[in-house]
Amino acid sequence: MAQYGILVDYEWCTGCHSCEFACQMEHGYPVGQTGILVNEIGPWKIDEDVWQLAYMPVPTDQCDLCAARRELGKVPTCVQHCQAKCLEYGPLEELNAKLAAKTKQAVFALGE
Repeated sequence: MAQYGILVDYEWCTGCHSCEFACQMEHGYPVGQTGILVNEIGPWKIDEDVWQLAYMPVPTDQCDLCAARRELGKVPTCVQHCQAKCLEYGPLEELNAKLAAKTKQAVFALGE
């Protein structure tokens, strides 16, 4: 059986936190608890007038890839509600193959 995970294309994450909010609502988590957390990295200076700021959604220990949703044939709620469409759910083999296509991506595999 294939192992599944989430591919994060953090070049396009806008830091909107819709993945966090969707997860909280789906699972009824209290404020401050979620299955995915958007981390802000930076800003840092690259050149005289050039700064960089990045956002990185990272699954927490609470994440089970929305097991109940997947049993119904749905994708995890964070993936469904990502406004920037920078989260992708699928078999690790396929997600890892996509890593070679570009930089600023990460794959998170969660034990099942």
